[in-house]
Amino acid sequence: MPVKQHVLLVPGFFGFANLGDFAYFGHVREFLTRWWKRAGIAGEIHVVATHPTASLTRRAARVLETIAEFAGDDDVFHLIGHSSGGIDVRLMTSPGVSLPSTVDVERYASRVRSVVSLSSPQHGSPLAGFLTSLLGRELLRLISLVTIYTLRTGRVPIAAVFHLVRLLALEQLPVGAGTLLNQVYRDLLSDFSHERRAALDQFFVDVGSDQELIAQITPSGMALFNAATRDRPGVRYGSVVTLVPPPGLRSVWTTGLSPFRQATHALFTAFYRITARMPSDPLPLTPAQATALDAAYGRLPYLRDNDGMVPTLSQIWGDVVWAGFGDHLDALGHFYLPSHVPPHFDWLNSGAHVDLGSYERLWASVARYLLGTGSTGSSAKT
Repeated sequence: MPVKQHVLLVPGFFGFANLGDFAYFGHVREFLTRWWKRAGIAGEIHVVATHPTASLTRRAARVLETIAEFAGDDDVFHLIGHSSGGIDVRLMTSPGVSLPSTVDVERYASRVRSVVSLSSPQHGSPLAGFLTSLLGRELLRLISLVTIYTLRTGRVPIAAVFHLVRLLALEQLPVGAGTLLNQVYRDLLSDFSHERRAALDQFFVDVGSDQELIAQITPSGMALFNAATRDRPGVRYGSVVTLVPPPGLRSVWTTGLSPFRQATHALFTAFYRITARMPSDPLPLTPAQATALDAAYGRLPYLRDNDGMVPTLSQIWGDVVWAGFGDHLDALGHFYLPSHVPPHFDWLNSGAHVDLGSYERLWASVARYLLGTGSTGSSAKT
C-alpha cells in the first residue's frame, strides 16, 4: 500500500482559513487536489486553521497539531506556507524547537519531507513595522475586512479603500484617525448578514487578543528569528519568489478605467511604497539563488523591489522553486479572472497581469518540488 503524502497549506497573518467560505487557499487547494489525483498520489490537501496574528510559536503549534490530526502510521507531510505561514513551517520543523502544545514535536516534525515558503518575509517586511503601532493595528483590521469583503462578494468597497489609501500615504497617522477607521470598519461590516457579522466580530476579537506576530516579522524581528532557527536535516526547503515593477503611469494605464480596479491599484501603490523602505543591510544569496533570480527577472532584484507587501530579496530561503512577476496575492490565485469557475477576484491590483496559465505553471513547479521531481533553483517568467 503506497505511503500517504499530505500537503498542509498554512495561511499568512490575518489568514481566513477559519472563516469557512472565505477562500484564502481555495484556488490552490483545488489545483493541488487535481494534480495529486492525476499523479496517482495517495494523500490529501489540508488547510491549517491558524491563529490570525498570534505569535509564531502559537501558529507553529497549530501546524504541528494539524499534522498530528491527519497522520497515519507511515504518512509523510509537505508544508506550504504563504507569507508569514512560511515562517511558521520553518519554525515547526526547526530541530529542538519548543512549542506551546502537548503534541510531541519531534515525532511529527520527522514526518515532514519538504517545506515551501510562498512570498514569505524570511528577512522581514517594513510593512509589518508600519503596522506595529496602535493605529497601525486598526489599519490592519480594516485592511483585513476589505480583503474578506472583496473575496466574498467580488466587489471592492471603494469608500473604505479610499480612506485606507489616504491614511497609508501619510508619514504619521493624524489625531482622530482611530475614530475614522472604526467608523469605516462598522460601515463595511453592515453589508454582511447578521450571522456573518457575528462570525467576523469574533474573528477580530481573537485577532485583538494576540498580535505578537506583527512585531516578529519586522526586519529586526526576523534577524533574531534567523539567528536562533535551523533547518531540519533531510527536509527540502524551497521558496516561491514574487516581484512587481514599481507602480507608476504605466501601471495606472494598464490597470484600466474601472474605478474599482483603480481604487485597488491605489491601495497596492501605498503598500508598495511602504514595503520599499527595506533597511540597506545586504541579504545573502547563494550562487544558485542568484542564477535563478537573474533568469527570472533579467537582473538581481534591488532591496527596494517587492510584491506590495514583502521585499523580493526577503522572500528567499533554500531552493528557488519558482520566481516571477506577481503581487503578494497573485500566487494564491487572487488575480482578476471573474469568468473562471470558480471566479478569481483581485483586491490588490498591481497591474502585473498574472493569468491562469502562469498561475498553473507556478503550482505545477511547486507540486513537482514537493515530490522531488523538479529541479532546484528553477525559475519562470510570467
